[in-house]
Amino acid sequence: MQTFEDFPIGATRALGPYPVDHDAVIDFAREFDPQPMHLDAAAGEAGMLGGLSASGWHTCAMMMRMMADGFLLASSSQGSPGVDYVKWKRPVRPGDVLSGTMTVRESRVSASRPTLGIAKLHNDIVNQAGESVLETEYTLLLLTREGVGA
Repeated sequence: MQTFEDFPIGATRALGPYPVDHDAVIDFAREFDPQPMHLDAAAGEAGMLGGLSASGWHTCAMMMRMMADGFLLASSSQGSPGVDYVKWKRPVRPGDVLSGTMTVRESRVSASRPTLGIAKLHNDIVNQAGESVLETEYTLLLLTREGVGA
């Protein structure tokens, strides 16, 4: 299990690949973001996105899956107190294959809980053409090696 000490400033983790499924795009949109450009190709073509596009929130959910598979499930993660920002940079389309990189930007041990580490992480998610589609920065709480052994 990876602990806080395994997330020093500058450390990276690969994310993905994650294929974007046509039916999943529409199913997610029906359930959570039923805007026309996420439900119908013709409506997407008529709008500014230029075609059927995954909801930005669906893109975030796919990123979360890649994070879980890429490092979270094998870590001492205790969750996150929040996200600093999310930027949807390009439409994500059915048939795209997403991948990316997580980079540790800041890292420190909690002053009030020395068995808990606080890491500021940055994700850049790209499509199969290497075009950035999603960028986000957030804080992750991780147990230290001492905290895992306690």
